[in-house]
Amino acid sequence: MLKSGDSNNDRSGTDGPRNVPILPSKASAGEQTRASRDGELALTGPRLLSAEQFHQLSDVPAALTWLANIDNPNTRRAYHSDVEAFIAFCGIEAPDELRQVTRAHLIAWRGLLEGQGLAPATIRRKLSAIASLFDYLCNENAVEHNPVAGVKRPAVDSNEGKTPALSDAQAKKLLRAPSGSNLKAKRDRAIIATYLFHALRRSELAALTVGSLAERRGVMHFRVEGKGSRTRYVPAHPAAMDAILTYLQEAGHDEDRKRPLFRPVRNNRTGTMNEAITGDGIYKMVKHYATAAGVYVDGLCLHALRTTAATNALEHNADIAYVQMWLGHANISTTRLYDRRRARPEDSPTFKVSY
Repeated sequence: MLKSGDSNNDRSGTDGPRNVPILPSKASAGEQTRASRDGELALTGPRLLSAEQFHQLSDVPAALTWLANIDNPNTRRAYHSDVEAFIAFCGIEAPDELRQVTRAHLIAWRGLLEGQGLAPATIRRKLSAIASLFDYLCNENAVEHNPVAGVKRPAVDSNEGKTPALSDAQAKKLLRAPSGSNLKAKRDRAIIATYLFHALRRSELAALTVGSLAERRGVMHFRVEGKGSRTRYVPAHPAAMDAILTYLQEAGHDEDRKRPLFRPVRNNRTGTMNEAITGDGIYKMVKHYATAAGVYVDGLCLHALRTTAATNALEHNADIAYVQMWLGHANISTTRLYDRRRARPEDSPTFKVSY
């Protein structure tokens, strides 16, 4: 319930603070203005929600509200899948049954996931999804406790992530792989250079617009929309800028600042050419060039290019705190997972042995 300020005028007898009406009564404009002066909340514009819409939103299940409140679409998609899997495991058919979930249910589910051979990090994420849901339900007084509390989660290697990184020689091969002077080759060279020189996420690169490139303090920067709706500015590497400008000159959309930077060169499905190239399309393109260039890495994915760029920057004495900001990490411990300097085979004691 909204309440007015702390002045003595807001008190009546011994009844305590006076409640402020959220919806005003039918009154003239003068009365509404007078009410506003008296400290009451007055409605000055038309109602945007109909009564039916208002009550429909009031009836939205708590679980759906929790899900809708997750900003990152990838996290939202993953958590949605995880919660559905847990509900199916438990055979829950009605929201009230969530109150009956205990720690034993979570431990049994964890055992099932381990039996399926899932990676420890994946199991931890799935348990985190359920914990997040129950934290929300506890705050809404829909359940009395969070059954995930106290459930042990699989240990993961906290020193180094699992995503591979390319060697410098492999990265150079990939950068040179798109040969030719046609539009596709120029676009693909620009995309790969943007990845390997700026360590962007797949979703961040696909979301770049022409207007994402702008000058700051005399240096061209990418305005990157990262996780959690956080914006960061990444200086553009000269080699990547050369490739991008060559591509834009050929493509001819350098003045279309609100539209995607990297676009399809042909679209057999919809015929639309001014939309962004998809993350899946970029992945297939990179895999094609990696194979053509003889770059064979187990687990090669777009995230490997991000890891490669981070490792290369650290190898060339970049401050890890700056690398953290560059990557858009909230926690520096996450940045350390991208550091593959200890995985350089040429530094192994194996090659120091001499008889």
